[in-house]
Amino acid sequence: MIIGIDLGTTNSLAAYFTEDGPKIIPNRLGKNLTPSVVSVDENDQIFVGETAKERSILYPDKSAKVFKRDMGSNKKYKLGNKEFTAEELSSFVLRCLKEDAQVYLGEEVTEAVISVPAYFDDKRRKATKRAGELAGLKVERIISEPTAAAIAYGLYEKTKNTKFLVFDLGGGTFDVSILELFQNILEVRAVAGDNYLGGEDFTEVLEKMFLQENKIDTASLDEKTKAQIRKQAELCKLGFLKENTSQINCNVNGQAFSMSISIEKYEEACEGLFEKIRKPVQRSLADAHIKLADIDVVVLVGGATKLPIIKNFIIKLFRKFPDTNINPDEAVALGAAIQAAMKERNQAVKEVILTDVCSFTLGTEVSIPKPNGEYEAGHFCPIIERNTVIPASRTEKFYTLRDGQTKLNINILQGESRLAANNLLLGELEVVVPKNKAGAEGVEVTYTYDINSILEVEVKVLSTGEVKKQIIKNQDNDMTEEEIEERMKELSYLKIHPREQEENKLLLLRCESLYEESTGDIRRMIDYETRKFEEVLNTRDRGKIEEARTALKKVLQEIEEYEE
Repeated sequence: MIIGIDLGTTNSLAAYFTEDGPKIIPNRLGKNLTPSVVSVDENDQIFVGETAKERSILYPDKSAKVFKRDMGSNKKYKLGNKEFTAEELSSFVLRCLKEDAQVYLGEEVTEAVISVPAYFDDKRRKATKRAGELAGLKVERIISEPTAAAIAYGLYEKTKNTKFLVFDLGGGTFDVSILELFQNILEVRAVAGDNYLGGEDFTEVLEKMFLQENKIDTASLDEKTKAQIRKQAELCKLGFLKENTSQINCNVNGQAFSMSISIEKYEEACEGLFEKIRKPVQRSLADAHIKLADIDVVVLVGGATKLPIIKNFIIKLFRKFPDTNINPDEAVALGAAIQAAMKERNQAVKEVILTDVCSFTLGTEVSIPKPNGEYEAGHFCPIIERNTVIPASRTEKFYTLRDGQTKLNINILQGESRLAANNLLLGELEVVVPKNKAGAEGVEVTYTYDINSILEVEVKVLSTGEVKKQIIKNQDNDMTEEEIEERMKELSYLKIHPREQEENKLLLLRCESLYEESTGDIRRMIDYETRKFEEVLNTRDRGKIEEARTALKKVLQEIEEYEE
């Protein structure tokens, strides 16, 4: 059986698909949520979940939490005499969920669909897949949390074209995704987020307020006391779910301290965190080329969205009440279970075509000219920009810098930094070019990126026509070379320039016809608007092209009405 797993920063859970739809799998304690906490005792026995969470207060030096934030990194967590990576700690949580699922379902569980934040890069996604494999699971698919939530909410069953914004604030990560439904296609238009922002930070605000109000020096506290204060701050935060005033009561170094705080004062203290939330929201709207008013439905995901101050912030920000039909703690796991059922071709599940976007920009390393005429290497040139709807194909041309140069090296990079060294190196290609003067020889570099996380890099030498290709795929992709080759053939239509697509072709012909019929200033205006549209077509950015096409149609209509 394939199950769906939401591997969370604070809590994790699993779900499976039944005749009545997706259901959460309760853990061995009968609870839906398993704390993402690992602890080790003096006999090196590993504890996971509720027991580990309680042990973390008594033995903070032998426990680890919030390690999801460090997935894909080399950071080591020291638990007693042992050291673990975030990947290994996550595997313990996944194994615990797997074992609980097997007991509950009464059958062996060997496969899973695991969710990750939409903003996780390639390195973090691979680390999540390896964690699943360490737990004894074949990871059928890594799915983005907002996409899973969208499936769970049944967004793909809506009857009209709709734009959704999924607001996913979990314990340690924040994602905002904009999705658009068209017929049976659920398209991710843009994603943005922060891998270091979540409910834990809202707890930390209360913790700092408590220490400041009682003038307690953090340096004087041992780890056990800090853990106690943290627990009381968490309980204080949860207190706002029922009352407008909450309290922290805690013994520190043998002395009793307390703090009473109103929800208004707490909300004010969290303004810095709200500002951090606003930025990804604004970036996702800009990348999707839509306005806030265009959003039809706001969906809440993640336990932190249950906090009244966060709900109020969302209502003010989006000027509408969010959809809360599903428990935000459970939406992602339920969606992952539906995705697992789709993978199994379960007849009870309506098949939905999911499109996605590149979470990070794909590009290459280039040299740029300096004021003195020399060139400086190490700069990043984007080819497929972040939040480009995939599958997608983009082409750029690059030329030699030196007389007699015989080779061009294409470093394949992923990231957002303007410096190549700060981005992730995925691979490299080297091609031979004829000896010639600087700038006389060049290559055409085409990146084609597929929803299965396959990146095809094609380098064509302009003067000789020689072509070199390289395929880069995620480790969670088990497609054979023949299947990949077939898929790339299917995507060959993407390499057709947007100006050759019928809708754009017709619009350019309309411009040409109107230009021939006009004279003077109107003719010059048509020429200007046509060239402007052609420049946007050269970007191959679907969102920008849609915007430019609408604007050009409006201009042409106004000209036609004026000439009547």
